[in-house]
Amino acid sequence: MNERDTHYEEQPVYVISVAARMVGMHAQSLRHYERIGLVRPSRSQGRQRLYSQADINRLRSLGLSDRAINDATQVVSFFNYINRIADGLGVDLEQGMPPHDPSLARE
Repeated sequence: MNERDTHYEEQPVYVISVAARMVGMHAQSLRHYERIGLVRPSRSQGRQRLYSQADINRLRSLGLSDRAINDATQVVSFFNYINRIADGLGVDLEQGMPPHDPSLARE
């Protein structure tokens, strides 16, 4: 990538609604990622957030689309559900399953 391309990628040109669509998330998610420091958009004179292509690329590389976050949330919920079942059965998943006891086998 040459200097001109690098300069182009750093130009803040996308308003938040366009940037959100480009990375597959809601504008509110972008605001949250700004608050926690994952992205730092520039501001126009009117204080409007402006994202560069580099900001878009950074967000994409993190895999933080709303769909990915939703999928990850569902996986965590599933594992929490399995842990609750295991707790009810007296199984410590971190210790692993107890050794198989043939005397407990169904006939």
